[in-house]
Amino acid sequence: MILIENVKILFIRVKDSMTLPILFAIWGCVPEISKECVDMTNAASTYLSIMVGAIIGSVVSWWIYYRQKKTSAKQDHILSRINELEENHGDILKKLADFDEKHESYFDAMQELKRKMDSILSKTDTDSSK
Repeated sequence: MILIENVKILFIRVKDSMTLPILFAIWGCVPEISKECVDMTNAASTYLSIMVGAIIGSVVSWWIYYRQKKTSAKQDHILSRINELEENHGDILKKLADFDEKHESYFDAMQELKRKMDSILSKTDTDSSK
């Protein structure tokens, strides 16, 4: 019966001053909210704990979401940079292959010239020794 009286007091208080939401009226005596309550009931303690837990939980959830979003943005930036470097690496490898092919043909031509010069020198050596 005491709970019903407190609920009536809360309804009257809410109706008169509009300082408390009607939702608090069904919670029972909440001394943190209502001045008519002398002691906190188990229900009030439970509801207060639920509200505090919800606030802390939402803050922690927001913080985790924000950190994951920030980490994800950094990872995306790093992956795009890695892709750019990989493309540049591919271009450099192609240029090196082309460079190697050109120089291989030049090297082969120089080897051929050396062989021809050696054959000419050997002919002149054999001709001069006769």
